[in-house]
Amino acid sequence: MKIDKLLKPRTLGSSIIVRNPIVMAPMTTFSGNADGTVSEAELSYYKARSKGVGMVITAATYVRESGKGFQGQFAAYNNSFLPGLKKLAQTIKGEGALAILQIFHGGRMAIPGEIPGGQTISASAIAPERPGATTPREMTEIEIQDIIKAFGETSKLAIDAGFDGVEIHGANTYLLQQFFSPHSNRRDDIWGGNLEKRMNFPLAIIDEVKKTVKENGHKDFIIGYRFSPEETESIGITLEDSLSFIDVLANQGLTYLHSSIMDFWQSSMRDATNTKPIICKILNQIHGRVPFIGVGSIHSPEDAIKALDSGVEFISLGREIIMEPNWVEKIQSGKISEIRTSLNISHVESLDIPNPLWNVITSTPGWFPISE
Repeated sequence: MKIDKLLKPRTLGSSIIVRNPIVMAPMTTFSGNADGTVSEAELSYYKARSKGVGMVITAATYVRESGKGFQGQFAAYNNSFLPGLKKLAQTIKGEGALAILQIFHGGRMAIPGEIPGGQTISASAIAPERPGATTPREMTEIEIQDIIKAFGETSKLAIDAGFDGVEIHGANTYLLQQFFSPHSNRRDDIWGGNLEKRMNFPLAIIDEVKKTVKENGHKDFIIGYRFSPEETESIGITLEDSLSFIDVLANQGLTYLHSSIMDFWQSSMRDATNTKPIICKILNQIHGRVPFIGVGSIHSPEDAIKALDSGVEFISLGREIIMEPNWVEKIQSGKISEIRTSLNISHVESLDIPNPLWNVITSTPGWFPISE
């Protein structure tokens, strides 16, 4: 087994050294303080998981009060959150990993009871296709410009807090994906209509973040972008839509692209006759123009090596790093057989899993293997 492949440093951009290609995937903890600040439990959770990986992408933080997507989500929409963000960046970097702040707006997926006025917003007044969903209000031009500005402001907070970069969250049905999707975006102005116009909102946010970074003189500040390749809705995003978007994204001067899929080797969810792994099509479309982070059900070192052999530069681990914070260290020390592959209640304290996250894990059947 080519274990060294999991441990060798990688380069991002022209000069950013990442100590290995293993990335902690962004996963919400449900554990922020009630006022939106980073909690001590979250700091302990990230400290335990930053010791071996090359890069940590935090849980998503919201750029405006209207964008809160989870209970217990930490915020980054004004300077009052800077002290906690500084602690988070210092905690991750203090263990040797690069610290990336994931930034987002929930759009129509925000929690009505957790946002001012209780009214969600989106590209168009189209409710998600799920039980109990509320219909959002279509955003005005002023609101669109404000949210674009907000992504720049939160990027400035990330710079001031000492993060190494930001990841723009354009996946998982949230606001940027809502503008790209023909299901949630029925506009007929510059922000919607054909495929190219549906790209305009995320591209405007990328431009705003790049502008903020340039103005603050951080040429090596990382800007990543995460996307979901498909939607299951009948008029949702197709793989062909995403490949066209990826072709554009690869020319935006981003530091990396990052997919959001459940299985690294999965094929199309929409077209059963299309059996080629999505990852192969994505890599072909990128064609080496920008580093790519692959993700999805990568459990063992063998899985990780196979994934890297596909041509991705980095792989992100989610559930595996929650279950086994020392995933990389156990590989380094030759203790692969000791890598934990399930959870039980006795692990909670020793693994620094915050109680709200543990409660979600145990109430979501099939999310994690739970042992007695």
